Formats: sequence, C-alpha cells, structure tokens
Amino acid sequence: MSQINIGIDQANRQEIAKGLYKVLADTYGLYLKTHSFHWNVTGPMFNSLHQMFEDQYLELATAVDVLAERVRALGERVPGSYSAFAAVTGIKEDNGVTDANQMIQELLEGQEVIIRNARSLYPLVNQANDEATADLLTQRIQLHEKTAWMLRSLLQR
Repeated sequence: MSQINIGIDQANRQEIAKGLYKVLADTYGLYLKTHSFHWNVTGPMFNSLHQMFEDQYLELATAVDVLAERVRALGERVPGSYSAFAAVTGIKEDNGVTDANQMIQELLEGQEVIIRNARSLYPLVNQANDEATADLLTQRIQLHEKTAWMLRSLLQR
C-alpha cells in the first residue's frame, strides 16, 4: 500500500479519524433510533412525526456514508458492526418508548450529542489544517442544529 501524503501527519490523521468515527457511531445510533421511532410513533401528531422522522433517518443514512468515507480518506479502517458502534456511541438505544413527546425529546438529545462531539474535533482539525474535515463538520453541525431547533420547537407549549 502506498504512503498517504496529504499534508496531515499520521498521528493527526489517526486522531481525527478516531473523532470522526465517534461522530459516525453516534450518527448510526441516532439513525437506528429515529427509524424505530418512525415505525412506532402514534397519537395525534402521527402523520407529521412519521414523515419528519423518515426525513431525518434518510438524511442520517446518507451522513453515515459521508463520515465513513472521510475516515477512509484519512487512511483508517471503519469498523461497521453494531457492537463496534455501540462501544463508542453516546446515543441511548430505543428502549420501547411509546410517547411521541418522549420520542421527540430523545431525538433532540441525540442531535445535541452529535453537535457536541462534532464541535469538539475543531481544535485538532484546525491545528492539522484539515479543511476537508472542518468543512464536513461544519455541514454536519449546521444540519444537526437546525434539526434540534425543529425538534425543540415541537416540545414548546
């Protein structure tokens, strides 16, 4: 295999990839939870939440691929098993939630986990002059902040 020479030293590439993998695991965990809530939501907001959750899990499905491909571009392997993701994610699994407002609250908390973890990578990414990862993080944070705002708005009385 040829040497990776993209202007980011190996130690920084590995640390950035490790951080991105955590964001990937969180994203996958939130994807699974959102998909489950899409299937299981009930109540007076069923139609709007069913569609909103579908839009969200479809976006998350695309995001996991983008994140994984960035980790690969940095030269690291991407473990893709449930157990590998579960070992590093901060997203709590769906444990049979049936209340729509609780679903919204849990998805909001998941969005905020991803925002915080993505934001925490900026110092390392900036130090390494990794503009591609910084751009990816900016896009992810922007999307998750908007989604969190929308979910938060549903909970306000």
